Formats: sequence, structure tokens, C-alpha cells
Amino acid sequence: MPPITCHILDTTTGRPAANVLCELSYLTESNETIVKALTNSDGRVTNWEGNHWVTEELKPGTYRVKFHTFDYFQKMDRETFFPFVDIVFQIGEVPDNHYHIPLLLSNYGYSTYRGS
Repeated sequence: MPPITCHILDTTTGRPAANVLCELSYLTESNETIVKALTNSDGRVTNWEGNHWVTEELKPGTYRVKFHTFDYFQKMDRETFFPFVDIVFQIGEVPDNHYHIPLLLSNYGYSTYRGS
């Protein structure tokens, strides 16, 4: 399992949000996307696509997970106020073994927390 994972729960339906594109970036001057993945049928990203160090070890700094929510709602024939959700978080000088970024999502609101 990679050191950063995420998942999405659609709180309107009470079900996981499958097939949502998620992009993980390390925020520097260029803010490049380093890896990406689609959520699985359980709304989770457990394997990132891409060949970068984040899939093996972490370095301190600021990261962003961008959840592309517009297509998800469009496929379900539902409107949304948020075409994407950016969750920015910081990893300290001594990284933990794992960071989990959950997104609780509805058409007109969202929340997050540090998961386990």
C-alpha cells in the first residue's frame, strides 16, 4: 500500500463514489501532478498510477489531492456546486508511515479529516 491513500463517500447516497479521478501533487513552484488514479468500486484509491517516489517513500512538504467530482455527478445526472475538491495537507520533517485523506461529499458540500 502506498504511504498516501484516499477515499470518497457520497453522503447523499450513503455509498462510495467510484471512478472519480484523483490527482496527487507535491506543491512546489511547478505544482506538478506526480501520480493519479481512479477510485475503485469502494470509492478508494489504494494504488496510484505513475512512477514517482511517493509510491515508495515520502518527503516532507505540502501535498494536494485533487478530486475531480464534476464527471462523477454528471454521470449520475446530478448537479454539483463543486466541479473539483482540492485537499491540501502538510507532511512534517519526520513523516508517519501512512496518510489517509477521506472526502465526505455531497452535491453542495464536503468535509474531510485526517484518516487512519
